[in-house]
Amino acid sequence: METRGPPSATAPDVLVYIVRRLVAAVLLLFVVTAITFLIFFGVPKLGGATPEDLASRYVGKTASEQQIHVTAERLGFTDPLYVQYGRFIKGIFVGADYDTGVNKDHCPAPCLGYSFIKRNPVLPDLLDRLPVTLSLASGAAVLWLLGGVATGVVSALKRGSFFDRTAMGVALAGVSLPIFFTGLLSLSIFSYALGWTPPGGTNPVEQDNPLDWASALILPWITLALLYAAQYARLTRAGMLETMEEDFIRTARAKGLRERTVVVKHGLRSALTPILTIFGLDLGLLLGGAILTETTYSLPGIGQYAVLAITNQDLPKVLGVTLIGAVFIILANLIVDLLYAVIDPRVRKA
Repeated sequence: METRGPPSATAPDVLVYIVRRLVAAVLLLFVVTAITFLIFFGVPKLGGATPEDLASRYVGKTASEQQIHVTAERLGFTDPLYVQYGRFIKGIFVGADYDTGVNKDHCPAPCLGYSFIKRNPVLPDLLDRLPVTLSLASGAAVLWLLGGVATGVVSALKRGSFFDRTAMGVALAGVSLPIFFTGLLSLSIFSYALGWTPPGGTNPVEQDNPLDWASALILPWITLALLYAAQYARLTRAGMLETMEEDFIRTARAKGLRERTVVVKHGLRSALTPILTIFGLDLGLLLGGAILTETTYSLPGIGQYAVLAITNQDLPKVLGVTLIGAVFIILANLIVDLLYAVIDPRVRKA
């Protein structure tokens, strides 16, 4: 009797799958902007904050009540919430003008917010800091993905061995130790005591030599990768232990396939789905700002930008960081959905 596998998806099925995921991503982004805007500007009103309370953050301490009220009107804080949200959405597509009382400042599209404290648009600041965050996240992602998955596979194949117990112990320590502890410890040893790496505060993007760029990021990469590699190693080990007991693995071995082919092509590929899921979420989240790592190593990235904005109570900057982080997470989820179709064609029917 002939055994048939699941029917392969046709080109229209793939196109419909992609279009459906794109539409869902756009709708989700719209929902995120609405909820984020409501949190930053609606919740304070529910807590009793007045438009003048919001405007008082952008004027001097000696401003009179009349000056604060005029500022609130100029900044649009006295308008209904739906009007403010409509103005915000309009600014994303066509830009926005802000009357600060001295002159009118223009925030070009896409306008994700305007800092009334620094009197400049938020998006250019985010784009200036994005290369640092991108360098940090991408380098650490390569380390934790390769190291974590490889360690998990070997631990599963050598279950109960000395390597397995040692690797899982290190993984447990990596998950348990916070970044600000391992980061400061590595700085004190490798930067200040031994002098092997540049001290904290070095901007890697400003380095002309690729080796200097990597040297400025090697400690943040390892610190960040240690945290995530531990999780990936444990997840890969659990997935491989379950997969290697399946019937199709026994069938592959019975056919005389090499053990490497059985492990990589059949075992690891089947265990990749949960790994791919969390990898997309983790990478998207880090692209929105690795707050602890960037703060520990004084890296001028989006995460440090968010901390400074919160410290200064600069709500438009915090809003901009939140939205740019949401965009990265949604894009990462979209890419993961598309990669699912490559790993398992059956999801195209979902």
